[in-house]
Amino acid sequence: MSSGTGFAAIRWRGKEVGIEYVRIAPERTDAPLVVFLHEGLGSVAMWKDFPERLCEAGGLRGLVFSRPGYGRSTPRAADEVWDVDFMHRQAHEVLPAFFGAIGLAEKPWLFGHSDGASIALLYAARFPERVAGLVVLAPHIFVEDMTVANIEEARKAYVSTDLPQKLGRYHDDVDSAFWGWNRIWLHPPFRQWNIEAELGTIRCPVLAMQGMDDEYGTLAQIRGIAARVPQTELLEIPNCGHSPHRDQPEQAIVAAISFINTRRLP
Repeated sequence: MSSGTGFAAIRWRGKEVGIEYVRIAPERTDAPLVVFLHEGLGSVAMWKDFPERLCEAGGLRGLVFSRPGYGRSTPRAADEVWDVDFMHRQAHEVLPAFFGAIGLAEKPWLFGHSDGASIALLYAARFPERVAGLVVLAPHIFVEDMTVANIEEARKAYVSTDLPQKLGRYHDDVDSAFWGWNRIWLHPPFRQWNIEAELGTIRCPVLAMQGMDDEYGTLAQIRGIAARVPQTELLEIPNCGHSPHRDQPEQAIVAAISFINTRRLP
C-alpha cells in the first residue's frame, strides 16, 4: 500500500496513542474520500492491496488506518482490558480524535469490515451529519451463538498452532491485537451486546453486504440493518464467507463503486 504514510498522535484512555495511517491518491482532491475500518484482527497491512484496487477502479481517495492495539499503532497495554462498550468507544472517541488529529474536515464514506463495520455504523448513528455514506461488510449488530463458537475456535488455534506467527506479520504486538479482540468477544456479559436500537438515527445511504457462507454471522445481521435504516441496500453474496473483500473482491469492488457513484453529492 502506498501514496503517503503517516502517524497521528491522539489522547485516549488518559495517554498518548499513535495511529498509523496511509492515504491513497490524495491528489484526487475532488473525489469522494473512503475511510477503511478493519476487522477485529485487522490492520493497515492486513487489507493488503484491496483499498488501492477499490480506489483505483472508482477514481476515489482512500484513508486506511490501524486502530489502537493493532498493526503499527500503539499496542494495548498488557493490563488494559476492553469492556462491552469497546466498539462504542472506538466510534465515539477514537474516530473523532483521529479525524481531528489529521485535520479531516469533510464528510467521508466509511468502508468497514466485521468489527470495523459495526464501528462505522455506531459512528454514523452518533454523528449522522459527519458521514457521506456507509459500505459495511459482514457487520455485527448483535451477538450470535455461531460467532462466539468460531471465536472460541480461534482462541484454541492461537494457543495450539502457528496462528500467532501468521498474524505477527500484520501487528507489532500480536498478543495485543489477538487477546484484546478475543477476550471481550468471549466475555459472558458481551453476549448481551446489541446495537439495533441505535441504528435508527443513521441518515446517510448504506450498502450492507455479507457472504451467504459467513462463518461468523447469519444474514439476520444485514437484514436487521435494513429493517431499521430504510435507505439500506443489501447484497447477499453466494460462495462467500466472512470477508467479501477477500472471498469475492471483484464483486465487492463493483458493488461499492456503483453505490458510491450513484449516491455521491454533486
